[in-house]
Amino acid sequence: MKTLKVKCALALALILGCVQLAAAPAPWWKWRSKIDGTLICSQTPLGPGWDKAYGPFRDARCEKLIVVR
Repeated sequence: MKTLKVKCALALALILGCVQLAAAPAPWWKWRSKIDGTLICSQTPLGPGWDKAYGPFRDARCEKLIVVR
């Protein structure tokens, strides 16, 4: 019985480890201000006064586009 619990715990640990390996960082987006058109690079929405302008990008400078095929 104890061996079964150890095997189940090991299997659960392996499954959780594989799920974490598949995770990717959030993409970056260029956001445009609705008021004056200023562009800012951010991973998260900046609020109701901003719209997505370009993206997604791989880097924090919004220079390397992510190619979607």
